[in-house]
Amino acid sequence: MARFFADEDFPEPVVVHLRILGHDVLTTRQAGLANIGTIDAAIVARATSDGRAVLTMNRRDFIILDREDPVHSGIIVCTRDDDVEALAKRIHEVIVLNTSLHGLLIRINKPSDPQLSRQSN
Repeated sequence: MARFFADEDFPEPVVVHLRILGHDVLTTRQAGLANIGTIDAAIVARATSDGRAVLTMNRRDFIILDREDPVHSGIIVCTRDDDVEALAKRIHEVIVLNTSLHGLLIRINKPSDPQLSRQSN
């Protein structure tokens, strides 16, 4: 399974579900990098040095970091979802399709609500 480094803003309940699915997830808190103002580039550098893909909800900043330097162990940017188990499953389903996450920017989006889609048509 995959090795992840969960950014400070990544929900702990999703981390728990990813671990249940067999993934190795290290959090910024566990790494001693939480609540000290660690810059995003340092998160990517730490994850890359550990051979871990970054998990984050901070889409804008991490997409920019990927554009500036695509040499990393993977960056997975997610859309917030109150259904943490479903979010973990979407991440898992995409990850199992890739033999390597090195240099990949993966976007995990919350599925749109079919009710809202019908109302807007």
